[in-house]
Amino acid sequence: MSRSADDLVWLPTIDRSAGPLYRSIADTLEADIRAGRVIQGTRLPPQRLLAGKLGIDFTTVTRAYAEAARRGLVEGRVGQGTFVCANRAAPPMSPIPRQAARPADLQMNAPPLPMGPGLQDDLRRDMGAFAAELDLDLLLRYQQVGGGQADRQAGARWLEGRLDVPPERVLVCAGAQGALLALLGVLCEPGDVVCCESLTYPGFRSLAAHLRLRLAPLAMDGEGLLPEAFEEACRTHRPKALYCTPTLHNPTTATLPLERRKAVVAIARRYDVRIIEDDAYGALAPDAPPALAALAPESVFHVSGLAKSVSPALRIAYLAVAEPRQMSRLAAAMRATTGMASPLTTALATRWIDNGTAAGIVAGIRQETAARHAIASETLPPGDILASPCAFHLWLRLPGEWTRGDFVMRLRGTGIGVVGSDAFAVSTPPEAVRVALGAPTDRQDLREALRQLADLLSEAPAMSSMVV
Repeated sequence: MSRSADDLVWLPTIDRSAGPLYRSIADTLEADIRAGRVIQGTRLPPQRLLAGKLGIDFTTVTRAYAEAARRGLVEGRVGQGTFVCANRAAPPMSPIPRQAARPADLQMNAPPLPMGPGLQDDLRRDMGAFAAELDLDLLLRYQQVGGGQADRQAGARWLEGRLDVPPERVLVCAGAQGALLALLGVLCEPGDVVCCESLTYPGFRSLAAHLRLRLAPLAMDGEGLLPEAFEEACRTHRPKALYCTPTLHNPTTATLPLERRKAVVAIARRYDVRIIEDDAYGALAPDAPPALAALAPESVFHVSGLAKSVSPALRIAYLAVAEPRQMSRLAAAMRATTGMASPLTTALATRWIDNGTAAGIVAGIRQETAARHAIASETLPPGDILASPCAFHLWLRLPGEWTRGDFVMRLRGTGIGVVGSDAFAVSTPPEAVRVALGAPTDRQDLREALRQLADLLSEAPAMSSMVV
């Protein structure tokens, strides 16, 4: 332990090469408590101040304090700070040695925690104000399926810039999955054909199987689906709908260029095919071409969820309905399947959209995503990688003799998970995996995991095998 120029009560000396920084901070605190260098009842430095002195991210210190609290070393007191637990002996050191800690997982495609200055403190304050202002009617009564007027207006505001739609054509849904379930149930019958990209969102594949729909995969390249493949499918299969993710496609990160978007909507009009546009990542790509629904509002149902661009905890999505006559049918489908969207999360989403909090979170996620994309570019070897600075995932086409099964299995042996192409493939899976950059809690964990991934890529599959 050492002291800063400002004579902080506690300033750890940490080994930055010995694993995740948050764990190193917690380990150092535990050692200092056991050695008597930090006594019980000591108030630890404020998290932001300690982060500044150490030159690290604020969230790393937050995570370190949380780890120390989990070990019973410290306790937080509202409005006062974080204190070394009084009248309590420090527990034994963690039995897991630092070098044995499991690296970050790269499977779940969640947005990274935004690192904007003061953003997390602002969120906590706003949540307190939200709770204090809650109307009992919201807590104790059923609310309107599809959202009340204020919630639909918030949805229309959320879509501004990508799509101009009146609130009367917006439905508030229980997440994007709830919106897709309602749409497929209204637009299709069991046995109908629905077109989609040859690599598509696994949740959509599950819904199609559940509803007994037949999927017609469309060929893709590095810029997304091929319009000529869509037209051929329309001639051959007479599909009821096209499901697609034109912006920051999951898993390939492709963004469909404007000319292809125009071609796709022209084909849909010609063959009278409805389009379901999944805009899960659209808010993160401010320079993307206009939404399909902006090009053909009469034939595109646009789904914009908040899980990927604001928070996975907000299971809210806004559905812009192409045909006003379908509003009542879709509301009825929602009532029969998912019911009303959670009134509490709906009200919170409306509040955050209205007061600018949602926009602040989006900006923070964009910033952190760009930083993580830079780490991936620095860490992974040059090769067949599809990525976008706006996307918190990347698509890795495996080199040499690697198969997706071998690569996923060998990587899992190091404690790292990625998602093989089988999860997304509607036709023959390519030898590729999706890598989620947003899942690790901090950049250090991400860098450590990507280094191990890069090390595995540098080996021949036979060399890394442990089978005897």
